[in-house]
Parts: sequence; C-alpha cells; structure tokens
Amino acid sequence: MDIKVLGHATVMITNSKTIYTDPYKGDFSKKADIILVSHSHYDHLDIKRINEIKTDNTKIFTTKEASSKIIGAISMNPGDKQVIGDITIKAVHAYNVDKFRSPGIPFHPKGFGIGFIITMEGKRVYFAGDTDFIPEMKTFENIDYALLPISGTYVMDIDEAIQAAKAINANIVIPMHEFKANKQDFASKAKEQGITVELS
Repeated sequence: MDIKVLGHATVMITNSKTIYTDPYKGDFSKKADIILVSHSHYDHLDIKRINEIKTDNTKIFTTKEASSKIIGAISMNPGDKQVIGDITIKAVHAYNVDKFRSPGIPFHPKGFGIGFIITMEGKRVYFAGDTDFIPEMKTFENIDYALLPISGTYVMDIDEAIQAAKAINANIVIPMHEFKANKQDFASKAKEQGITVELS
C-alpha cells in the first residue's frame, strides 16, 4: 500500500485500487477507482477534479448534502459502511468543537462533514477530513495509518493533532491540510510523544 499526500487534504492511496480523498490539489497521475469527499467546501469538493479522475466505474462516497452536487455519488452518514470488493469504507464523524465562523457557529458543525476509515490489504487507514480532536477518535481501533489535519483555524492545530494522534494510537501518523503549519514541527513534537510520523 502506498499513501501519498498530494496537497491540502488530497491523498492518493494505491494498491490494487486507487483511492483519492478530497481531490483538489496535486498531480493526478492515475484514474480513480474510489473517490472519498469529506464535505462540500470548495477546497474538498472540486467537481472539475472529480470529473478529471473518475471513470464510468468509479465509486464516489460523500455526505448526503455533497452527494446532491456530484453525479452518481453515494451518500454516507457516520457509522455507515460500504464494501467494494475487498475494501471496506466506513464513515465517521468530523466536526469542530472550538473553531467558530461566528459565536456559536462552527466552521464545520457536527453532521456537516465526515471522515473515513478505509480497510484494505489487512490495513486500516483513517482519513480525518476537516475536524478538531473529537471524542469519537478515542473509539477507533487498530488504525495503521492516521491522516490528520494540522493547520489550525478551521481544523486541529499541531498540538491538537498530537493529542488526537495519541488518542487514536495509530501505528503511523501522516500530517496533511497544513497551510502555514510546518509538518517538520509536527513530526518533531510528535516524536517527543512517542508518535511515529511519516511525511508524505
């Protein structure tokens, strides 16, 4: 299995299938077998990019709200599972607890977006989407790779992502969605906490 962060929250996961998360930035060198879209903000749901990489057989999974904007997309709620051959996709919660657009109004309210746990080749990959460190992360089991945002403002910052990484207890953590945050700073701080980080 190869996991590569292409830019922002765009990740390409390849084995016998090619999976993209939130295709928006990067070099899309392969067509998609599966596309996962965490929510409908423009920098996560990019119809032009989706149309570039999909085929007639591509499966697209996203939220109910976002699915209305993508032809052929299948909507998922947290807790839902989809099985494609030997790959299982589970939707999980993704939301803000202390990042607000205005008082009391989160940038990503609970129920607006989702993350995904992808099980394939005997490995479990958690793609967090746009989220803070939330209680649900403590319930995730046997995560091999955790893809966590670190930029702050709209999602977890570096210190919050380290808290999340410790709660998830993934074998390897891969930072993404960094904007001006420094992935090397995250890696250094995480290492001090005994967290194994892979920079992609």
